[in-house]
Parts: sequence; C-alpha cells; structure tokens
Amino acid sequence: MNRPPQQLKQPHPADVQALQQLLQGGQLLQAEARAKALLVQYPKALSVCNLLGLCQQAQGKNLEAVASFRQMLMLDPRIAEIHFNLGVILAELGDTQEAMVSYRKALQCKPNFTVAYFNLGILLQAQGFLQEAAQQYHQALVFEPNFFEALGNLGTVLQQGGRLAEAEQCYRNALALRPDARGHFNLGTTLYDQGKYEEAICAFREAIRLDALFADAWNSLGETMRDRGEIDEAVRCYKQALLVQPNHGRASYNLGEFYCLVGRLPEAIPYFEATHFADAPARALQCYYKNQQFEVFKQRFDQIAALEPHLSVLMGALAAHYATNFRVENKYNFCKQPMDYVLHTRIEELSVPNSGLLAELLRDIQQLAIAERKQGRLYYGMQSAGNLLMRSEPAIQKLAALIRAKVRDYQQRFADSPCELITDFPREIEFTSSWYLRMQQGGYLTSHIHEEGWISGCVYLKLPAKNSAHEGSFAYSTDGDDYPRLHDDFPSQIVDLQLGDLVLFPSSLFHRTLPFHSDEERVCVAFDVKPLPLRLNE
Repeated sequence: MNRPPQQLKQPHPADVQALQQLLQGGQLLQAEARAKALLVQYPKALSVCNLLGLCQQAQGKNLEAVASFRQMLMLDPRIAEIHFNLGVILAELGDTQEAMVSYRKALQCKPNFTVAYFNLGILLQAQGFLQEAAQQYHQALVFEPNFFEALGNLGTVLQQGGRLAEAEQCYRNALALRPDARGHFNLGTTLYDQGKYEEAICAFREAIRLDALFADAWNSLGETMRDRGEIDEAVRCYKQALLVQPNHGRASYNLGEFYCLVGRLPEAIPYFEATHFADAPARALQCYYKNQQFEVFKQRFDQIAALEPHLSVLMGALAAHYATNFRVENKYNFCKQPMDYVLHTRIEELSVPNSGLLAELLRDIQQLAIAERKQGRLYYGMQSAGNLLMRSEPAIQKLAALIRAKVRDYQQRFADSPCELITDFPREIEFTSSWYLRMQQGGYLTSHIHEEGWISGCVYLKLPAKNSAHEGSFAYSTDGDDYPRLHDDFPSQIVDLQLGDLVLFPSSLFHRTLPFHSDEERVCVAFDVKPLPLRLNE
C-alpha cells in the first residue's frame, strides 16, 4: 500500500528567505499573506511566526502581532527576543503590567539583554517606582557602560529621588559620551536644585547653544537669573522661551509672576490666563482681588470652585481673606479656618544643652557652598538656593527625618478634620522645597504664603537675644501681602520662639518674621511638603 509522503515540519529555507525579502522590501501585506499561508502548512514554524508578528507590528496591527508572538512563545517559551518584542507592543498598547512581565521573562531567558533592562526601567520610572527603575538602568550599564540613554534616565530617576549629586555625575558621564542639548538641560536642573547657580547657568546656556529653540532651557535660565536677582535678564529669557514656543505655560506663568510682583497687575493677568500651569488661574484671581475688582473676582472664583476640587493653596488664602473681608461664610474647603491649624512644637534633639546635632547643622549651614536665592520679601538676611533637606550631609538628613516624624504627628493631631488640607495630606513626607534663612540685625520677612506648598514649617537653630517682647518672633494671620482690607478685623497671632522650636501650619496661612535689633544672627530652616501624584497602580 502506497503511503503519502509525511508533511514537512518546517518550510524550505528558500520560502523563509523569500518571506524575509518581502518584509525588508516593505511589501507588508504580501508578506503577511504569505506568512499566514505558510503557517497553515507548517503551524509550528517558529521563524514564520516571528516574521508574521513583525509584519503585523510594522503595519500597526498590534493586537494581531501580540497573538502571533504569543503563539510563538507557546511553541518555545525560551526565546528572549520574542518576549522582548511582545513587551514593546504591550507597552505601546498601554498594558504596562503585562509589558513588564514580558521584559522580565526576556531577562530570565537572557540575563545580559541590555535593552530589556532599559525598557523595563522606563516603565517603572513612569509609574513612580524610582528605586527599582534605577536598579534596571544600573544593570543595563553593567553590560553596556557607555549606554548614553541609560545614563541619562538613571540621572533623572536619581534626581527625582533627591539623590542630586549622583544624578549630576550620571548626566556628566552621559555628556562625556555625546554632546546633547537635553543632557545639558538635565544637568542644569540638578545643579539648580543643589543651589549651584553659576554652573546651572553654564549648563542651560550650553543647551541653548546646541538648540536655540529649546524653550525649556530658555525658561530655566530665566528662573535661575531671577533667583540670582537679575530680573531684567530673567524677563528676557522668559520672552525668548515664548518666542520659540508661544504656548510655553511655565514661561507665561513666570512673566505673569514678574508683572504681579512689580505691581503691574493688569499686565500680569493675560499671562496667567494664557496657561493652566501650576496655579495660574488662581494667580489671575489674586490679581483681580488685589486690584479690588471684587465682582469679577467673585464670579470667576465661584466658577473655578464649582468645577474643580478645593486643593489650591492660593485659592484657600483668597477664600479665607474674602470671607473675613466681606463677613461671609468661607465655602472653599481647602482649609476654612487656617488659624486653627497652627502647631507649635519642638524637636528635642535640638533643644538639649550642648546639642551635637545643632552644632553640626550650624556648621554645615556656615560652610556649605550653596548659592543665595534672592527674594524681595527678605530684609537684612539671605536665603539658600536649592532644596536643602534633600542634601546628603548626615546632620541635614537627620534633621529631615526628625521633621518628617513631626509632620506625621501634625497629621494625627488633626486627623478628624474634614478639610482637604488633612483629607489629601501627603502620603509620603517629602520636601518639595526647603531652605535656610540667616538674618542679621534688623532682619525680617514680610507677610506671605507658600503657594507651591501644602503644609509648611520652620525650625529654629539660632535665635538672637530680645531687647523687647516678640523680637524675631513668628507671626501669622489670614491677612497679608497687601491684600485690600475693608476693615481691620482680621485675626492674628504671635509665636515667641526658643531653640529647637518647630512651627507647622497650612501653606495658605499668611506669616512673617518680626524685626529684631540684636547684633546676633537668627538662623532657621523652612520647608514645604505637599501631596505628590499617585503611582498608576495605586
């Protein structure tokens, strides 16, 4: 009896080669059709499954490509490249969790798969898992030390995690491999965060030299110039950013802030109303209020408050002032009664006799090479640049840990409050900004709020002797910053201070430092914490 010849398990190499040529020649539809036909005849042909998936991926048929690659992995789950390809497509489809699973499987099959570490790091970074993302970038660099993109991304996650010196070194290592405008910009931002203004300016200028249309670099150069007190140059940079990118929200915001600070409120309003960057809508409201355009203010305030959660620090300050000014109920629920949420406490480790921590902190503040951040509210004193409590010095990190614990105690103290200040309290206590203030004889700080904070605080490391009551004390109120008053019936309080004292308060509360006349220095560390965006899987 004649038997039919057995079906071949794999296609002839010439058929596979012809399919590859179709794919490489861009004849994707013909290649896809030919691949499907071959798979009918040879359903276990791995090479054909792979080529079919590549054809579909190249055409944007991602769901079909996923099916093809998964069929291939059912035949042989040990192929690292197919797990990787599947991860790339799943990431494009927005299926982040499954994409990460695929990248991890690729690395199980091939532990030296450099780009799989890199892609996994990108997904982890996007979700806020900074420590694990850094580990993946580090691993990629183990196998490929000159991986430019991995060095840049590692610098970014280290910077986001507050490891500024390490981030700086990563950026420098990347730039040693390749001159790059984005790399110089990133370097400039981490130098700025460390208070190294001169070096930051050089980095931003180099980014602009490489790319004159780099709006972010123009804007950041302007912000650095602003903080050095070079206001005219800052304004020129903001305008240049808007020239190359007219919809640059941050530059528009910064110009609005400039006009607001110099009292040119009508000129500030269009810049704030042109963007939704940060609290720009609330800044426009503040201009209307300060300009005593109360009807316009109230109408626009109510419109915003009806549509958005009550999470704006500035709108909280405006609402509290308006309610007192017009003797009406405050319906904005950020913190309706901010005077009730001030906590005067103490860090015992700083107040004990001969405190070693206090001595070390004062020595660090005296010796650290941190630039001065110019600001118009401070008289006879200086404010440090950068984010002080994110620095790596042991004493500063010890102080940061002690403050975090006190901020958590603050949350527990007011845990039953229904206001957004507490219900949206920061889940992790990280310092969005922090700085030291050193005041000399006659020094004081005028009334202000911290628009970019949530909970603010100040801890006192050195206090001058008092010649009269309340000198150098902390004062707070629902009124300040030259807001228009229809009467003088605004509540206010004064906190007299001792070494190691800590005052915590809503960032929406106006506060100031009273002048003192002793020739001794006054030193404190101020800070803000605020809620950060949630990770995507939380």
